[in-house]
Amino acid sequence: MDRNRRIVRTSLIGIAGNLVLVAFKAAVGAATNSIAILLDAVNNLSDALSSIITIIGTRLSGKRPDRKHPYGHGRIEYITSAIIAIIVLLAGVTSLRESLEKTIHPEETSYSTASLVIIAAAVVVKLLMGRYVKRVGEEINAGSLIASGSDATFDAAISFTTLVAAAARLLWNWQIEGVLGVLISGFILKAGVEMLLDPINSIIGLRADSTLAVPLKEMICSFPNVRGAYDLTLHNYGPSQTLGSVHVEVPDSMTAREIHLLTRSIAMRAYADFGVVLSVGIYAANDSSAELTEIRHAVEKLVAEMPEILQMHGFYGDEAQKTVMFDLIVDFSADAPAVKNRILNQLQEKYPKYLFDIVLDSDYSD
Repeated sequence: MDRNRRIVRTSLIGIAGNLVLVAFKAAVGAATNSIAILLDAVNNLSDALSSIITIIGTRLSGKRPDRKHPYGHGRIEYITSAIIAIIVLLAGVTSLRESLEKTIHPEETSYSTASLVIIAAAVVVKLLMGRYVKRVGEEINAGSLIASGSDATFDAAISFTTLVAAAARLLWNWQIEGVLGVLISGFILKAGVEMLLDPINSIIGLRADSTLAVPLKEMICSFPNVRGAYDLTLHNYGPSQTLGSVHVEVPDSMTAREIHLLTRSIAMRAYADFGVVLSVGIYAANDSSAELTEIRHAVEKLVAEMPEILQMHGFYGDEAQKTVMFDLIVDFSADAPAVKNRILNQLQEKYPKYLFDIVLDSDYSD
């Protein structure tokens, strides 16, 4: 079964389970005049609606690429997750308002053995449902399912607080329904904010995941004649589609044919082993000139003395043209142009015959 079909099937199971819980909790909440149970039922209803939105988003994100969207529609899953998070936040705001009203103007609440049994059963059902949905989400890298599974587990904990309120009412005659409602609302709002941040960060663009970037670079550097892998960028166009680019440093003595075969082999291996569509560029390295080797060592010494510089790469010099070029990765907290000018001035003063071209790179990946 493909990824999208598993998401839809799992979401349908979630919808069915949540609707059953909504019916039971709404009936019990109305019968016992329990705001906590009613809010719990509303939360389950929002969970069912979230599953419906997940199915719609999955269908849309699975559309084939077209001329207007050549990278596909995978990022719709992030939009779907954001919509679900907003629904959760709205539910949290509504429940907070009603709970505060219940706290200020408390009403008598009664519990029956049947209602408590139903709530306890709901706790067990949500725990099992949460584990199942989250496990499927982790298996197929579906963020919406992982969030839904975590939310279901969280709901089970919230329902458990209702049992605590019932125990407090029956044992000590404490009316803590409103207070528990406020606590439930706080948990819902917190979960909503966390759920919203994940898709927003994915849409904005996150730093490449080191668990992918590091082994990917190690694989690239395992090829003959590759002296280093630099400027790795990875762009996520949905949970199952990653595009990227990288530069590899190779000897400048390599022919165009050798470079072509090398870069193609790296790209094919990146897709086969990591599922990454990778574009590969090159940095040429020349080691034949003693003067250029001296300049390189001088640059490396300067870089080592400046902790705000994270890396220097792409060094290449042309002794005949009297030019030297290299790239610098400067920490985001530093003034990169100022750092560049400091190094440029020192090198220009020490080697006035050479023209230095320094390119500032960003720290995209480990």
